[in-house]
Amino acid sequence: MEKAYRYRFYPTAEQENLLRRTMGCTRLVYNKALAYRTKSWYERQERVGYGETSSMLTNWKKEEELDFLNDVSCVPLQQGLRHLQAAFTNFFAGRAKYPNFKKKHNGGSAEFTKSAFRWKNGQVFLAKCNEPLPIRWSKQIPAGCTPSTITVKLTPAGLWFASILVDDYTIKPLPKSDKAIGLDVGITSLIATSDGDKITNSKPFKQLRKKLKRKQKALARKQKGSNNREKARKRVAKIHAQITDVRKDFLHKLTTRLVRENQTIVVEDLAIKNMVKNHKLALAISDASWGELIRQLSYKCEWYRRDLIKIDRWFPSSKRCGNCGHIVEKLSLNIREWECSTCGTNHDRDINAAKNILAAGLAVSVCGATVRPEESKSRKAGAMKQKPN
Repeated sequence: MEKAYRYRFYPTAEQENLLRRTMGCTRLVYNKALAYRTKSWYERQERVGYGETSSMLTNWKKEEELDFLNDVSCVPLQQGLRHLQAAFTNFFAGRAKYPNFKKKHNGGSAEFTKSAFRWKNGQVFLAKCNEPLPIRWSKQIPAGCTPSTITVKLTPAGLWFASILVDDYTIKPLPKSDKAIGLDVGITSLIATSDGDKITNSKPFKQLRKKLKRKQKALARKQKGSNNREKARKRVAKIHAQITDVRKDFLHKLTTRLVRENQTIVVEDLAIKNMVKNHKLALAISDASWGELIRQLSYKCEWYRRDLIKIDRWFPSSKRCGNCGHIVEKLSLNIREWECSTCGTNHDRDINAAKNILAAGLAVSVCGATVRPEESKSRKAGAMKQKPN
């Protein structure tokens, strides 16, 4: 299994100068290639691929104005063009928006493949750099694992990180278990489980919102282009980095525990991008980070040979009675407990939804049953409107 180890490092003045120039050249090449591909399409309806941009890079290096591109390793420049090609592939496939130009104040990154670094005695030597990167080894890479790619990143807060990708043979399947669990994600409680437990949402953004607001106000008062504005921008970026670190630390601990304790995990396949369009709930949903939760569960289940089942987003998990199967017509978000009019069972909204999600997931895994409910009248009417006459 491929696994990336992320480390903080503190470059020397010479290394920082080289890395900043490398990232600047990578950003320049990426933006020039993006501008050319965009112009070619709008003016001549011509699609330009990676091969053409790679040839253009060779010509750019020969120009006197861009001669500085030869002072850095060519591998990160080529990798930047490959990333641009992947961005366009995702765009044309409908998986992402149109690629954006890279900006300097967002930090930067440079990807080094095997031909652009040396791995010697547990140390990393990048191309055109004589000294090893002074990495803070918070966790040792397993013996016998050789890095295939090293990505150096500078965050907007001015922190340096190195992500080392290795083929980790130490990742072994966990012993099989008979336990299965259903998860219903929420806002107040991040998840409710079919076992009757609720995990409280840490809400890192809400905790630091006042501090962030104060620093953003200070940033807005600074004159553009001044050194004080740059200092204020870094203070804001550090708070954002703190929010991200707290959120990811909480989610990593939670998802690891869920994967270790359960053989089968069932979740809903939610359209989170559509849900955050509701301005009343967008901030709370983004702070909960449901997408990151599902992403971590996905690759950890793959690592440890666990089963992750995603059921249809239209399955009425909250409206269905887990005892008799009766489905209520309406159930507003402010109703957290409800009583079934058919069997009289009192339900906690989230716990009942988690139990229904588990039952639906097991049905899908065993017999391939569908969990999509019958179309409502409103959805049918909307579909009829979209049909051509």
